[in-house]
Amino acid sequence: MLDRADAVLAAIPLLAVSGFALRSLIAVTGMGTGLLAAPLAPVGPLAALAVVFRELLVGPVADRAADDEQTD
Repeated sequence: MLDRADAVLAAIPLLAVSGFALRSLIAVTGMGTGLLAAPLAPVGPLAALAVVFRELLVGPVADRAADDEQTD
């Protein structure tokens, strides 16, 4: 069975590569110019970083930290 942690760990590298993959796809198909595709490269790593920060600040890690803080 797929747990939340497994899905998050699988999504991080996929998101990190997605910007470069999308940029390559646009460049290969000729549907866009280099100027149009250039801003897509940093989108993937930024999205992966956003997932990591979201999990740390709002996800189960933050919930456990809040529970530990209340019991002290």
